[in-house]
Amino acid sequence: MNTVYLIIGGNLGDRIKNLHEAILRIETVVGKISQTSAVFETSAWGFTEQPAFLNQVIEVPTPLSAPEVLQAVLGIELEMGRIRITKLGPRNIDIDLLFYNDEVISSPNLQIPHPDLHNRRFVLVPLAELAPQLIHPVLNKTIIDLLHECPDLLKVRKYEADEEDFLD
Repeated sequence: MNTVYLIIGGNLGDRIKNLHEAILRIETVVGKISQTSAVFETSAWGFTEQPAFLNQVIEVPTPLSAPEVLQAVLGIELEMGRIRITKLGPRNIDIDLLFYNDEVISSPNLQIPHPDLHNRRFVLVPLAELAPQLIHPVLNKTIIDLLHECPDLLKVRKYEADEEDFLD
């Protein structure tokens, strides 16, 4: 069994409902989730003139290969109505592969570990909650060390869901 860490997020529509829907779909096609971080809210990174994002990191044991996981999550994004218009632009759902075991993969369609994770607090904060001692296989540093060294200054805060977030 392989271990994959994914970050799911979005800033359009019912953000919390979209995260829950993505989790259900991931469990159907990738594998049963073994751990989830809290949900975190942050301002947009990169292209900043857009609504705040909700993000969550999940750990998933999976029999799938890394390219198969990529195809599965791209399919989930498509099924959920993700439209790619602007790089780093607003989106209802985004699912990125952060780590796949301790492998380093560099192909035109897939980069593992995610090439920018060490520069993004919105990734490192929830990842550190799940796996603070996980070693980045390229940088040879723990996630908690990468978080302490992260140049990104965006505030990342735990999202406190309102009760109506869970009502249909």
